[in-house]
Amino acid sequence: MIDSYVCLDLETTGLDPKRDKIIEIGAIKVKDGEIIGQIETFVNPQRRLEERIVELTGIRDEQLDNAPEITDILPELIEFAGEDILLGHSVLFDYSFIKKAAINQRLKFEKFGIDTLKIARKFLPDLESRSLGFLCNHFGIEHSAHRALTDAKATSQLYHKLVELFYDGHEDDFKPTLLSYNAKRDTPVTIPQKEQLYKLLDRHRIKVEYNVEKLTRSEASRIIAQILAEYGR
Repeated sequence: MIDSYVCLDLETTGLDPKRDKIIEIGAIKVKDGEIIGQIETFVNPQRRLEERIVELTGIRDEQLDNAPEITDILPELIEFAGEDILLGHSVLFDYSFIKKAAINQRLKFEKFGIDTLKIARKFLPDLESRSLGFLCNHFGIEHSAHRALTDAKATSQLYHKLVELFYDGHEDDFKPTLLSYNAKRDTPVTIPQKEQLYKLLDRHRIKVEYNVEKLTRSEASRIIAQILAEYGR
């Protein structure tokens, strides 16, 4: 079995790595079954959180205001991960957000991964849920849901429990697979876009929950189109 890996968990503003942002990173480095390092940090998404995300995670805007942006923390995270296998519960979700951020910074993040959710679905089909919280409760694993570092630690414990129960005779189901996520690099908002957006916001007295200066070109285009559709020129 593989007992050396990096287990990663993220909290985000939503489910789409092309539109949503990372707000918290939790990662542990495990060697020979023991935790030898960890990363835990909030990430400033340069936008206000929706109430549903606050309710889900307990994370509030004031906790993110002075946090580093993803551009500041990503090189450290990639170095921390090194050449290790990536472990996660729905690991492709977390990988895709980091991969997207890496593409934007022209950094490489190519990984093989092990997915505890995929393993649980294979060997525990009769459970009513295979969510991390449900599985931790099922196996008596201590867990505080929807916080990145505690989720990463719980996922690591869940992995070892699944290995204990199902690995022998099913080694192929625990083999790492190449993680793949295709995305294009975002380009920053252009000066003409910013000028147009500021004018529209001022003209229609619109208060926004994002930093115009930190928008991407595609985000700005989408927002401008939405404003024009609702308010006209």
